[in-house]
Amino acid sequence: MEAQHILIFYNGIIPTPKYGGISRVIWYLGKELNLMGHRITFLVAPGSVCDFANVIFFDPKQSLASQIPEDVDLVHSHTLLWEPLPKPYMITLHGNSSDKREFDINTTFISRDHAKRFGSEVFVYNGLGLEEYGQPQLDNPRNYLHFLGKAAWRVKNLKGCIQIARESGHALRVMGGYRVNLKMGIRITLDPRIRFEGMVGGETKNRLINASKALLFPVRWNEPMGLAVVESLYFGCPVFGTPYGALPELVSSEFGFLSNKKSELVDALKHVDEYDRRKCHEYVCDNFVSIHMARNFLPLYEKVLNGESLNPIPPKLVNPNPPKFLPWYE
Repeated sequence: MEAQHILIFYNGIIPTPKYGGISRVIWYLGKELNLMGHRITFLVAPGSVCDFANVIFFDPKQSLASQIPEDVDLVHSHTLLWEPLPKPYMITLHGNSSDKREFDINTTFISRDHAKRFGSEVFVYNGLGLEEYGQPQLDNPRNYLHFLGKAAWRVKNLKGCIQIARESGHALRVMGGYRVNLKMGIRITLDPRIRFEGMVGGETKNRLINASKALLFPVRWNEPMGLAVVESLYFGCPVFGTPYGALPELVSSEFGFLSNKKSELVDALKHVDEYDRRKCHEYVCDNFVSIHMARNFLPLYEKVLNGESLNPIPPKLVNPNPPKFLPWYE
């Protein structure tokens, strides 16, 4: 594809200070596209900065169309659009939906399962910017398991993680939550083997994952993709979770174990030290880094620039009103 001026729109701040999965994804997408020779402009929230692309602050009081520079060739939005645009565009949906709405015909998704649930076949996996993670130590001693995610979200099933860790006899490090949580009622976890690290990012997060035996990920929703999964595999950690959403396409038996039964996950953890950390790491390097993401978007960009639609019909949830929590058997 010839060099283009691509505007990436997201109503959030870049770069992200800690978690901010979408902010991190678009940062590395823009960086890879820039290295390929494309000109990148970010239309993002005030406070954003970038050293390799132009940054425009999004003003929600103005129309989106009026904030797109005249010389932009293509708009790639990571926020759902609410008005027509004067430029060729596409949208990446990063989350789930539970209603019957029709999505834009140029919507893409972030895993095969994510797309399938909306009647689409168009998806591009999120990719890691490896410079953010450094080179893992794959032969170091490891003596705990970890949870990585927004612990306050009940669909992430921190309660199940704690049960698995206790019954398998492992210590647990919780990244993304606090020991006292008043948002979920009054929840106080007193077990000293369950350590809460708070909302960590950067080197602290990398160090904690790099000292872990495995990721516990027993989510109770259809995970759209799960950056925590590929981040953990990058550091050599197999994944023990539920077979929901994109997890079965990411986690084969070589890289972890999936079940919605607590007892089966506890039993599987008896073999946690038998997984090949280097294979887990290489699997991510071969499939889930930002250069793969950028390259996989290029043919979609070309279709849009040629006036073609990405989907034959507007994507729509195949099974609307899914259950709030998918089964978890204690």
